[in-house]
Amino acid sequence: MRDLGTVVRGVRTPIIKEGDDLATIVTESVLKASENNHFEFHDRDVVAITEAVVGISEGNYVTVDQVVEDIKQKFNHPEELGIVFPILSRNRFSIILKAIARSTKKLYVQLSFPSDEVGNGILDEDKLDRSNFTLGSVITEEEYRENFGDWLHPFTGINMLDFYKELIENEGCEAVFILSNKATDILKYTKNVLSCDIHTRYRTKKLLEQAGANVYGLFEIMNASVNGSGFNEKYGMLGSNKSTEERLKLFPRTGQTLVEEIQRRLKEKTGKTIEVMVYGDGAFKDPVGHIWELADPVVSPAYTSGLEGTPNEIKLKYVSDNKFASLRGDELKEAIKEEIRAKDKNLKGQMITQGTTPRRLTDLIGSLCDLTSGSGDKGTPVVFIQGYFDNLADE
Repeated sequence: MRDLGTVVRGVRTPIIKEGDDLATIVTESVLKASENNHFEFHDRDVVAITEAVVGISEGNYVTVDQVVEDIKQKFNHPEELGIVFPILSRNRFSIILKAIARSTKKLYVQLSFPSDEVGNGILDEDKLDRSNFTLGSVITEEEYRENFGDWLHPFTGINMLDFYKELIENEGCEAVFILSNKATDILKYTKNVLSCDIHTRYRTKKLLEQAGANVYGLFEIMNASVNGSGFNEKYGMLGSNKSTEERLKLFPRTGQTLVEEIQRRLKEKTGKTIEVMVYGDGAFKDPVGHIWELADPVVSPAYTSGLEGTPNEIKLKYVSDNKFASLRGDELKEAIKEEIRAKDKNLKGQMITQGTTPRRLTDLIGSLCDLTSGSGDKGTPVVFIQGYFDNLADE
């Protein structure tokens, strides 16, 4: 009888550098972990690799000046430029902002409020409630400083408007800030617009285009190589991370080839069909800081076909309390096992499934992996998962 359900292990690997054979490193590291820690492989185990080491190994980097060149070419060397809805992140956006500022003489920055799309705050919401401003207001930089300018992020102790303004001006560019949640308000200042939001990117670009803007999305910057640079044809600058003060690592491009090759090698070595995925940010929200972790355009940019779809589960508490309310102990357990074995694949929307998570498998598993590996010094860029697809009826 099995005593464990899902088991998640962070797998240590050598430090990954540009040009490394990542398929070999991942395969050998997982096999070594199995040998040293005495676990066997099964069909539908999962091997997951953080997108960071995929991008590093494939050398998918761009310099600030390469980004500048792309922006200048796309906007025809703009004298002024507007950006809408950038996230408030020193790691994710500050180096991109440096490139944007370096590409023009005057930059209008439109921030959403009370926070960016991933939950980073820009003002005190209690003060906003007491003010004459609403979420539909346009707040000028002067009004912001007068009413909310003393606000500091509770985790970083930084006011990102101040941080961004100094960064822009250090590039010799004039900076003008406004706060508004309506994308087209930027057109009161300039017609040249770079939309920087992540998960609402297509709608924002469409609204700006319909209003007459000369607009590109951040996903369209560095979507092709510039002077030998890296690039990402699907996501552009989205999912990029600061590498140095003058270089960014882009979201990986070759993930699908990688996961299929690792699956092939593991099948050859173990005889099992093991699912493989690349994961980035998890899709979860910090209940204290109110930050939604997902600053990448997707949780998983590449995965094998067995990870397609959503869970097919029933709610054990509901079945126990309702259909089998009179049963206890082994009799209850056996009855629930039979219910699981006979479950209808078309249960979506019925009460028996409510409380289970109707999200994509790759989003759920990727979030589990992100929490396991973290973003610090654990040294486990590979996560190995067993039992994720099992249920109580499996022995």
